[in-house]
Parts: sequence; structure tokens; C-alpha cells
Amino acid sequence: MINKKEKKLMETNPFYDPTLKKRHTSAKRFKKFTLTSLIFSIAFLAFFLFDIIGKGTPAFHVTYLEVDVSYNEKSINDSRYAVERKYRNIVSRAWLRELPKQVKENPLLMNTTQTLWVLADDQVDQYFKEHHYKLKSKDRALVDDMKAHGRVDFRFNSIFFTNGDSKIPEFAGLFSAMVGSILTLIITMLVAFPLGVMTAIYLEEFAEDNKFTRLIEVNINNLAAIPSILFGLLGLAIFINLFGMPRSSPLVGGLTLALMTLPIIIVSSRAALRAVPDSIRQAGYGLGLTKIQVTKDHVLPLAFPGVLTGSIIGLAQAMGETAPLIIIGMIAFIPDAPTMVTDAATVMPAQLFTWAGMPERMYIEKTAAGIMVLLTVLISLNAIAIYLRKKFEVKW
Repeated sequence: MINKKEKKLMETNPFYDPTLKKRHTSAKRFKKFTLTSLIFSIAFLAFFLFDIIGKGTPAFHVTYLEVDVSYNEKSINDSRYAVERKYRNIVSRAWLRELPKQVKENPLLMNTTQTLWVLADDQVDQYFKEHHYKLKSKDRALVDDMKAHGRVDFRFNSIFFTNGDSKIPEFAGLFSAMVGSILTLIITMLVAFPLGVMTAIYLEEFAEDNKFTRLIEVNINNLAAIPSILFGLLGLAIFINLFGMPRSSPLVGGLTLALMTLPIIIVSSRAALRAVPDSIRQAGYGLGLTKIQVTKDHVLPLAFPGVLTGSIIGLAQAMGETAPLIIIGMIAFIPDAPTMVTDAATVMPAQLFTWAGMPERMYIEKTAAGIMVLLTVLISLNAIAIYLRKKFEVKW
């Protein structure tokens, strides 16, 4: 409905648009909606990070108790007898099981009694951290008395970074999962990077524009949007069932993640190659260079920063994947770090998934701490990608 004022403006100004006010109002409303969404997203991310840091930070220090440890035949055969009866419920069983290893490394310990700082049981650790605990009243009185006499110490939890997984919470660490992640990602990049870059070069520089190449391009773009768990099923069917590769190994995990990462590397590499101006190619042809020489010596070096950036981002995405690796068995209990790509292994995301389902409360803080470590690695990889892009980027 046009009012008198608008009608007069239309008569005096032939360029007046009566819908302009409505469009401005709609634009302001849309701007408010987008700003609200942004604020909500940032608030959710901040809450998530605050919660993770709050829960994970206590995992980086652990409780130690000063007790007398006896090294003799009886304690070597049964670690319970290494300490007095009253201490058996408050010290770590896993730490005491290391006594034979200590004696093997230092035979002079045999038939002696040493006053040592011993790793505390997870319930004692949770008690001092004021978390949920299941500790008997007599044990609480004992550890309180030990603390009053300076026999309780809180130290940096090096076990978290040097031990593999364990069914005993205070002795569980990320080391085997970190080694498994490194081996898996090495296989991923050795396979995905050269295949992805060569495929991108062929499609962008050499392939003719026909139905076949267009079909390949459509399928590559579709593969980038497929749920990752389907790549796990593909890896299970091909690499394990068909080729008989060892289950739960970094070799199979790396090949599976390579299949998932290939579309990302191909798409990002093609975009980097496409960003190189045609004048570079034309100048090379003008000098009498062949198409292969122009691509190898001029186009690819100029596009390489973008190719490398996309590859690092694809690697970061692969590092955070869990679903495809669960399908191929990389969620097994792996206490020892793998030494070869064919050994059984797990990766950090799968390890965190396992810890999240454990009933002991100490695994909650270990899971959060592991997420902090994983986020640090992923943010570092993305920061490296941004740095390389800024450092070597060529603006035309």
C-alpha cells in the first residue's frame, strides 16, 4: 500500500523505488541474524574449550606417596608384598608390577628396602583433586596423615606421555597412540600426496574436456562429501578381506585415510594450479617449451604453496578421524607402541574414544587432556598451512 508521501516522491523522482525501504529493513534483519549466529557459535566454542581445559588440566599432574618398598623374592613374585599392608590400597598396582623390571635394570636393589616416591592409586589422586572418589575412611585418614607429614607430592604426569594404554587409570598414557598416529599419517601422505597431486595435474593441465573427464571430476567432488565411515568399510573390504593386510595396523589405517584424503588434495591442488595465470603457460610455449616442461618447471612450482597448504589441511582432517579406523580395528587395547607399520596399533582419536567409555572417573580427565593434545596438534598443522600460504603465496 503506497502512502501519499511515497506517491509524491514517485511523481517528483522517477528513480524512486517504493520497495527500497522494505529491502533495507530486510537487509538489517538478515545482518542481525548472521551476527547473532556468529556470536552464538563463538560462545559455544568458548564454552567447549573452557570445559575441556577445565577437565583436562588436572590430568597433567599426578599424586605420589612416599613409602618403603621391599625388593625380595616374595615381592618380586607378588608385588602386593612390596609395601606394608596398610599401603596396598593407596599405591598403584601397576607401579608395583614394575619391580621386576627395576631389579633387572639394577640388581643391587635385590634384598633391600628403599624409601621411594610411589605412584598413588587413582582413587587417592581423585581424592586430593576433590573429584569423585571411592576411598574408604581408613584410607582417607592414612593419606591425610601422610600429607600432613610431607609424604604426599604432586608431580608432572610424565606417564601420560611415556606410557601406552593401561586398564589401570593412573598408569594409562598416550604414547602408543601417538606413535600409531605418526606411522598412520606417514603412510597416508606417502600415498595420498603424490597420487592426489598427479591426478590434479592431469585433470587440470593435460586431460581433454569430454564426458569421461567430467564424470571423473563429478565423482571426485562427490567423494569429498561421503561420510568417512564408508571409507572404513571400503578399507575393510579391500585391504583386509581382499588383500589380507594385517588388521589394526598403521599400514591399513594409512591406506584407508589416504582414500579419504585424496579428494581433498585433488580439489585443493586443482584450485592452486588454476590460480596460475595463463600468461605463464603462454610465455613458456613462446620459448619453445613442451607442455610437460611448462607444467613441471613453471606451473607446478608456482602452484606448490597452495598444493602444500591443501595437503596439510587434508592431513589435519585425517588425523582427527575415528570412524573409518574403528571399522578396520584400530580401537583395540594396545599397551605397547608399534615399531613397524604392520604391527597392531591405535591412534589418538580412537584412544580417546576408548577412554571416554571407561567407567573409572580418572579417564574423564585423561580424555579431556588427550583432546587438548589432539587440538594442539591440529591447530599447529593448520597454523603451519596458513604460514606457508602467506610466506610463499604469489599475488598476480
